[in-house]
Amino acid sequence: MGASLNEIKQRIASTKKTSQITKAMQMVSASKLTKSEAASKNFQEYAAKIRSIVTHLVASQLNDLEELTDDPNYPELSEYHAMLASRPVKKTGYIVITSDKGLVGGYNSSILKQTMTMLQDDHENQNEYVLIAIGSVGADFFKTRGYNIAYELRGLTDQPSFDEVRKIVSAATAMYDSEVFDELYVCYNHHINSLTSQFRVEKMLPISDLDPDEDTGFEQEYILEPSKEAILDHLLPQYAESLIYGAIIDAKTAEHAAGMTAMKTATDNAKTIINDLTISYNRARQGAITQEITEIVAGAAALE
Repeated sequence: MGASLNEIKQRIASTKKTSQITKAMQMVSASKLTKSEAASKNFQEYAAKIRSIVTHLVASQLNDLEELTDDPNYPELSEYHAMLASRPVKKTGYIVITSDKGLVGGYNSSILKQTMTMLQDDHENQNEYVLIAIGSVGADFFKTRGYNIAYELRGLTDQPSFDEVRKIVSAATAMYDSEVFDELYVCYNHHINSLTSQFRVEKMLPISDLDPDEDTGFEQEYILEPSKEAILDHLLPQYAESLIYGAIIDAKTAEHAAGMTAMKTATDNAKTIINDLTISYNRARQGAITQEITEIVAGAAALE
């Protein structure tokens, strides 16, 4: 019985140490989540502004084209800007965003499972798509299964800057320009709140979310230098890059939320185990004491 009591005490002590670690990790993830939510909010302000400007320029360009519709040789807007043009889809590109480490609950498995289901439903074979992996978990998952990974990025910081992801973002837009793929989607978990995330597949290229009829807040025309075409040539790739970067920030926020929730669950489970072990220890100790009293009483009775 003594050995059993010592074993229970050791398990209680070990579980307490584990709960202290998971509690600390929960607090770290909560801090990262707060910073990531702030970064995501700040980025949304920038994204809304650049979208407004690009939409205004596209609408202005369309108005110019309408004035010249009688000219059969005048090109369409899509011929000016390839990122706005839909072309026959020979191959599709997918950016899949996962984490670099575990301890984030079902965050990675949810993304990979739903991405695999989508690929199997939408394509007949692997020759119809190209994968770009952000995060070690996704990159290793696809590599071990023999999937074609055109580019991968590992070791992102908890609060990635645009400079940190510029290489893979620029590579994605460059591959689209060189027709490595004809459309680009980003697959990731969208952050809703600290307890909930939602798998998303968003189309990034060609750019199709600009509505020329949308009210952008611009009530007057501006003098543009050098020209609308030149400005759009510069802004459209930047806008596409901002969409991809925004998805990465959103995915990182969901990752931190998943990590915080997973560590909280682990801490709560540890407390439950400690309580159960403490009850078992007290029962075993009570049984040992009762046994000793019984033996003493029996011995005293034998001496009478």
